Order: sequence, then C-alpha cells, then structure tokens
Amino acid sequence: MQKILIVAVTMMISLASIAQKEIVWFDIGLKTQYGATGMYNSAIADSDEVDYIISKGYGLGGKLGINFGFNGLAIDVMASTGTQEFDNVMDNENANPKVDYKSLDLYLLFRNARNLGYFEIGPKFSFVRDVEFTDELGATADVKDDFNSNYISGVIGFGANVMGTDGAFSGILGLRFEYGFTDAVSDAGAETSAPIYDPAVFTEGLKSTNPIFAGVVFELNWGVGAFAVAKCGGRPKFIMF
Repeated sequence: MQKILIVAVTMMISLASIAQKEIVWFDIGLKTQYGATGMYNSAIADSDEVDYIISKGYGLGGKLGINFGFNGLAIDVMASTGTQEFDNVMDNENANPKVDYKSLDLYLLFRNARNLGYFEIGPKFSFVRDVEFTDELGATADVKDDFNSNYISGVIGFGANVMGTDGAFSGILGLRFEYGFTDAVSDAGAETSAPIYDPAVFTEGLKSTNPIFAGVVFELNWGVGAFAVAKCGGRPKFIMF
C-alpha cells in the first residue's frame, strides 16, 4: 500500500507542475476489457514437455480521471479473471491442464488525451483473490497459497473516441498491454513446480512466472466537473458539467 501511495503522489505532483494555472477537470467511467491472458515462464516456453495455449480473460470495473489539460491521472479499479492453459505434448489422451486466477487490480496510469485519442502508461497493482489448478484428469484444486498475494505489472495502452466529443460523455475503444514485473509464484509454489506442477519442466532451474495480458479495452466516461484555477489570485471555482 505504501508503494501505491508513493506512486500516486509522485504522479500527481508531476502533473500539477506541468499544468499550473490550468483547468483541473474530473471524469468517471465504466470499463471492460477482454483479451489474451497468461503466465509466462521461460522454462515452460523452452520445455519439450509442455506448450503454451493462448488463453483468454476479462475484467470489469470503473475509472476516475483527474485531468490537467491534455494530461491526467487515470485510476482504474478492475475485477479481473484470467486463465493459462497448457498443452501436454506428451499426453494426447487426457485434457489440458490449466490455471484459473482472479484478482482485484488497481491501475495508476498517466494518460495523454488529445485529437480524440489517448496514450496511457503506468503501473498496475494486482491483489490475488483466487487461484485454481485443473489437472489432466479434470480434478481441480485450490492453489492460492502457491501464488503471491500481490504483484506489480507495467501497463501501456492507446485508443480513440468512438462516441462523444464534448467531454460530457464519451465512449473510448483501445488496446492495452500488461506484463508482470514481479514473480507471481510464491516460495511454496516454487517447491511444487507451480504453475504447471511438473518438476520435469524445471530440470534446468526455476524461472520467474510473469502474468501477461494483451487485449481490447472499452470505457464509457461521464464528465463530472472542473476546477477553474485562478490565474490572478482569485478563488478556484468548481463547475459541474
């Protein structure tokens, strides 16, 4: 939590220094995203025992935007669900093992929006809520303890308005890419060969498991209002949209 506060304060100070004496305006929104999810581990990628299968996931949540002119801080809170399915190339008779995971994600993103488009970049803090492993025989197990309770990812995205141009209401469609900077697997999970649970994959040593996402994001935004920051000593005034 301390890391989140430090990042948020740093971003706000940077934005405020850029946008002194400009209008500060706020928007709120609903968001959804859908795309490819997974847990990348180089040992699994290089293994002859197992192949990755492109898996899918989604997220639902909301957004608060704090904007200074064309620049701003986008705070997203998303409830996300992801899957990583594996192809056991040595066993064609049984089902593919997979890991299903759920998390609550907090995004703190610098966003630049102009010409009806946007670019965003920043960190994502994920708080793991549930992790389940399904083996080749279809048996499931709760493996949450094999994964760290939180991890940090880097996020980059871009997109454009598809409806609305006046700031009071807008619909925005974009692409978002995320890569986990910290290992998702806990020390306990490393001992059990998570996330694949096959020691033969890690004969050359354990490797970091990094959650990834690449997909489409759509948001509906409503302008709330703005503070007109006085340029000549007057009092700031909040104006509702």
